[in-house]
Amino acid sequence: MANAFFSDLLSTISERGRTLLRRASAADDGQDASELVELCEALLSGRGEASGTAMAREVLDRYHHLDASGRLTFFQSLARDFGPDRGKLLQAIESWRAQTNGDDASDLHFASEPRRQELIRRLNRAPGGTGELVSMRTDLLSLTKGNKDLAALDRDVVHLLSSWFNRGFLVLRRIDWSSPANILEKIIRYEAVHEIRDWDDLRRRIDPVDRRCYAFFHPALPDEPLIFVEVALTEAIPGAIAPLLAEERQVVPTERARTAVFYSISNTQRGLGGISFGSFLIKQVVEELRRELPKLDSFVTLSPVPGFMQWIKEAKDVPATDEERTLLGNLDKSDWIEDAELTTQLRAVLEPLAAYYFLKARTNKGRMIDSVARFHLGNGARLERINWLGDLSPKGLRESAGVMVNYLYRLDDIEKNHEAYANNGEVIASSAVKKLLKGDGRRLLDMRLG
Repeated sequence: MANAFFSDLLSTISERGRTLLRRASAADDGQDASELVELCEALLSGRGEASGTAMAREVLDRYHHLDASGRLTFFQSLARDFGPDRGKLLQAIESWRAQTNGDDASDLHFASEPRRQELIRRLNRAPGGTGELVSMRTDLLSLTKGNKDLAALDRDVVHLLSSWFNRGFLVLRRIDWSSPANILEKIIRYEAVHEIRDWDDLRRRIDPVDRRCYAFFHPALPDEPLIFVEVALTEAIPGAIAPLLAEERQVVPTERARTAVFYSISNTQRGLGGISFGSFLIKQVVEELRRELPKLDSFVTLSPVPGFMQWIKEAKDVPATDEERTLLGNLDKSDWIEDAELTTQLRAVLEPLAAYYFLKARTNKGRMIDSVARFHLGNGARLERINWLGDLSPKGLRESAGVMVNYLYRLDDIEKNHEAYANNGEVIASSAVKKLLKGDGRRLLDMRLG
């Protein structure tokens, strides 16, 4: 109710400010980026609360009427013309140099701040401003490719969004069948790992006693899940996704559940890209589940390996013999999974390659190739198991030859694992995964493994 009251009050101030401004409607003809930039200058120079709130709302409204070219021009103007005030910055530099002890650099700090940061703050005061700025950053990201001059603007936007969307402002909510329909519809729309086909499919994922779904929300976007995780409660660590999502499956009574499986994590707002919520989400959900179900003793993921097939096809350092490369060529056939003998032969090659992919393969910059692995290992998880044919969906076969993996979140080891990965790039893996790298007796990876 407090949020609703504040929102209504802000809207009232904005509308009164519009009356005071007597400015043209954003829908008028002839609006272009230059006029929008002028309005931004006026917003920065203004002091009145009502007129400032209304002007911020008008900037956001007029922005919507720009085409892609106009938005690019607008962003370029913000990057070029809304940097630090050079006169104030030079004066602050001289004042700081003149200090005998040099302790107080606050004036220098504030003088060096780009004017566009204050502009973004004032835009955020408009009714609905936070959500509008997140959407605006989505546009900025699409235009940044090929326009390096926008990088400084994007850094400033990310800097402010990171402050406004830090963990202290986020609220964890459980999503179930009694949640508002508009939120449930967004769970269907935003699911990015395993498609939710319809409302019945959604209900199977969130309504049974052995299923959970949690999401982070922000007070400024109360109906927009920022990131959500789907959880299955099971008796043991699963190796395939199909049984978890099957229509005709046996529901696991909560008193028999010993494992919580995070099988889908979806970010919903592209405009918040680069601002991480996932590590906080998983750790808080683990705490929620432990309080509710103290008998749970294992917390794992069942994760895709989205870059595995691309690495096999494109990387020059894939450790495979000519004979094995010929065998891997069968993966281009749509029906290879139906040939039992071929599948057995491919498994003997692909499982050790998957272990190599995680433990040895790196980008030119020395990073792990797989983004999902970077996320979970960076959170302190352990690479627990490689699952052959864990995902037989067209997407799973196309991206990873059906391979899925389990990352284990052992609470006593999370900080230690995180430090090992963050500081040394060390991948903490189970003995079973390390054994696969050595061939597990089936094949000798005698080339280029050192």
